[in-house]
Amino acid sequence: MTGNHQTLALLLFSVFVAITLGITTWVSRSRQGSAEEFYAGGRLFSPMENGFAIAGDYMSAASFLGISGLISLFGYDGLLYSVGFLVAWLVVLFLVAELVRNCGRFTLADVIAARMNERPVRIASGTASVTVSVLYLVAQMVGAGSLVALLLGDTGEAAQAWAVIGVGALMVIYVSLGGMRATTWIQIVKAVLLLGGTIVLTVLVLVRFHGDFDRLLRTAAERSGHGAAFLAPGLKYGGDWIARFDFISLGLALVLGTAGLPHILARFYTVPTARAARRSVVWSVGLIGGFYLMTIVLGFGAAAIVGPDAVRGSNASGNTAVPLLALDLGGGAGSTGGAVLFAIVAAVAFATILAVVAGITLASSASVAHDLYASLRRRHTAPRSEVTVARIAAIGIGVIAIGLGLLARDLNVAFLVGLAFAVAASANLPALLYSLFWRGFTTRGAVWAVYGGLVPALVLVVLSPVVSGSPQSIFPDVDFQVFPLQNPGLVSIPLGFLAGWLGTVTSAEVADEAKHAETEVRSLTGAGAV
Repeated sequence: MTGNHQTLALLLFSVFVAITLGITTWVSRSRQGSAEEFYAGGRLFSPMENGFAIAGDYMSAASFLGISGLISLFGYDGLLYSVGFLVAWLVVLFLVAELVRNCGRFTLADVIAARMNERPVRIASGTASVTVSVLYLVAQMVGAGSLVALLLGDTGEAAQAWAVIGVGALMVIYVSLGGMRATTWIQIVKAVLLLGGTIVLTVLVLVRFHGDFDRLLRTAAERSGHGAAFLAPGLKYGGDWIARFDFISLGLALVLGTAGLPHILARFYTVPTARAARRSVVWSVGLIGGFYLMTIVLGFGAAAIVGPDAVRGSNASGNTAVPLLALDLGGGAGSTGGAVLFAIVAAVAFATILAVVAGITLASSASVAHDLYASLRRRHTAPRSEVTVARIAAIGIGVIAIGLGLLARDLNVAFLVGLAFAVAASANLPALLYSLFWRGFTTRGAVWAVYGGLVPALVLVVLSPVVSGSPQSIFPDVDFQVFPLQNPGLVSIPLGFLAGWLGTVTSAEVADEAKHAETEVRSLTGAGAV
């Protein structure tokens, strides 16, 4: 990129940042002292607005940058991410959206603790929610580092480090000043920009191949160096039985993990009723479904037009495939059209990262304040002081995410999100489903379900090839790898459900039938919902 082209892209970056900071400043002047305003935006958003915001929250850097990059490098096997992320919404729509809105108030722990001894359940659920959120944040930080390094033409560690730090600082400002209302409007703006940019790129790719999708696939296969194998299962996950089990593990994590993501579940509290929550999901399914179908075109388009070697040369994990594709579609390096399209796509991707990290940070800071802080304090915590704690927590979470983002900067962002989904499916989903549907579920069962999925998932990740034992690891020079799979979901998800069952059947506590009946009526009808 030339200096003028870099200037154009940085100008578009600056425009988006200025707009979002303006939204945050405007919202911060309104009433932000109450917990309901800070955590849920006053529950004033319409289903359509919330549907766009959910789509904005869900269509992350992993989706826009990571999935397309994986498809460009591994062909068919990269499609698993697109399919898994989309199918996961069926679980959300049919199992949790309406029930969570009826039973909860601000966080996932509200639902799980509704008929339990609140303190231990909130501490466990709050810990798991913060862990999942931080893992998800790391993926966004890595995407930011790759994107800005490509934009500046400097792939050195310093450029990526400053990009990660800058994104972390902005997300703290968005959350601490604007709360849920500002975060929601930022996500809506970002969703519109992302869908618009993706549609433009998809149309340009199809025009390049005269609308012949078969020709696009054949060209991608030829340029990949793998021939027909590029369009068949097994290039990434079919080498041996370990790779095949990794494939199953990843699929489980993606399909089940969405229903346990704290920042997605928190979005259902921003609408006034359960019916509005359900309609929000319908809106988001349509938007997200169209988006993931287009990522398939972009991934194969990058393989056919840019080529896997060029993608790998820019970023080993493929995180920069879409910006490189935009540069080529606009006329190539050095052309004005290429520079403009590259700058627009880079700005959209940057907007994607900023909006998603704001949503995740808000959800995790809410868990710290509403669940952990309020539970660990013995006296009643006033809503205003809880909001203050949430703002302080946003800073701490930002610092942790920045540090981990710097460590994991060489990993694919879609892969990192797969780990976050695995932890969410292992720790949050078993406790959530048991609490909603099992009459005899007890406090011990809830606590064991959370820790029984969370601890094994984290331990298995640490002992996996992700952290050590291979050139692509976070610490490639050491080897304490014991667990062969890169994604722990195949083992940790069943352990979470097993631990919840075991904790319940071994507990001396008798489940409160009256509270269960109350929760059941409330979840199904909305009677008594906040």
